[in-house]
Amino acid sequence: MRIVANYKHYKELNEEVVQAIKNGAAQLTLEDVNGQRFIADCLKGKLKIDIYGTPGNDLGMFMDGPTVTVFGNAQDGVGNTMSSGKIIIHGDGRDIVGHSMRGGKIFVRGDVGYRVGIHMKTYKSNVPIIVAGGRAGDFLGEYMAGGIIIILGMHNTAKKTEILGDWVATGQHGGAIYVRGEVDDSKLGNGAAQFPMTADDEMTVKKVLTEYCRVFGLGLDSVFETDFTKIAPVSHRPYAALYTCE
Repeated sequence: MRIVANYKHYKELNEEVVQAIKNGAAQLTLEDVNGQRFIADCLKGKLKIDIYGTPGNDLGMFMDGPTVTVFGNAQDGVGNTMSSGKIIIHGDGRDIVGHSMRGGKIFVRGDVGYRVGIHMKTYKSNVPIIVAGGRAGDFLGEYMAGGIIIILGMHNTAKKTEILGDWVATGQHGGAIYVRGEVDDSKLGNGAAQFPMTADDEMTVKKVLTEYCRVFGLGLDSVFETDFTKIAPVSHRPYAALYTCE
């Protein structure tokens, strides 16, 4: 089913989407999306939504199951607290992509902004995954409690020389961040450190990137022409001493 967003108020557009699903639509195409917020929020099940244009904040918030594909850029809060499903962005994602997500996958072909993956967590057997093909801004993986973030630095639309911003993994106490290339320790925040890649790490990264490359039509071999750096927490309680009374 096709819905033209144009200049509709976000509430009107989202009501149309929900009504279409109630009427039995399992596949939707949203055209001329122009910053409308909250698209695909709280939706469940095996739905497929293709979006042409630029969706606004909190795309796929609390989403549990659908696959959303954006043929363009997306604004802040993509996948906020999502439980499962997949969000594919063929352009760039902005700030707080994957905020508090506890499952599902977010694949971004280009760059992502600040505080991506903040408060990500593993929920039971669900392991949330974020992959960005370009660079990431400051505070990547801040307070990260679980899940996987992969930054490739290959499709850097911002044209900046550094793949990562500053204060990477500040307060991280779970999960892992994998960066294609070298990372200077000065980029790391409190509680995070670099660790050698293990065989399990290599297997995990290859499995995730095999799917990522298939989605965007990229060559897997070219991705692995450069080694990866692993960033993980030094402690599961990085700020314990700040909250302990003697």
